[in-house]
Amino acid sequence: MDERPPTPGPQPKVPRLLEKYDLEGVGDELEAHWTHPDERKSLRALADSFNERLLRAALEDAGVETITEDIDRLYELLREKSGSRGEQSQARRRLKRAGVDVETVTEEFVSYGAIRSYLTEYRDASLPEATDEDVRRTERQAIDGLRERTVTVTESKLARLRRTDRLEVGSHRVLATVQVVCEDCHEQYDAAELIERGGCACSES
Repeated sequence: MDERPPTPGPQPKVPRLLEKYDLEGVGDELEAHWTHPDERKSLRALADSFNERLLRAALEDAGVETITEDIDRLYELLREKSGSRGEQSQARRRLKRAGVDVETVTEEFVSYGAIRSYLTEYRDASLPEATDEDVRRTERQAIDGLRERTVTVTESKLARLRRTDRLEVGSHRVLATVQVVCEDCHEQYDAAELIERGGCACSES
């Protein structure tokens, strides 16, 4: 989708950065990834991807060899999302010695809200209408996530009890299931299976 022509007043952050770093085609990529019907990327993922592109461009402008740089790792260090404080400080010092304006680069990192505004307001992009299958898939993933979280928390609690000699248990696995029982057809289903089926036995009668 074509971008809107410039309007009076300050230029929005994302298009300004696209122009500053000559990131031709990145706007099209953002829209394509966000509106993809089957493998859509979240706005947060797109913001991280965009920021990494900015970081790479800033390094290239400073003459830093980006082939040998782990951009993902460097981005997380600059955002203070990984590594120790010492590693974060070391990364900033190294970039400054190489001529990179670290403060400017990190201030230019965009939020997922800026990406959303760029796509919806600047490019007039919109998500395709969700199908019934899309909605069921989303809800199933949410339930699966909760189930995995339950398993993780339970494993942690059991491990803590074992370490403090408050529980004796041999080699084991933790299983978490969510069952749905229909009181009309009297059939029982795993919640994810029921969602995938789209209905219980009542729908077949």
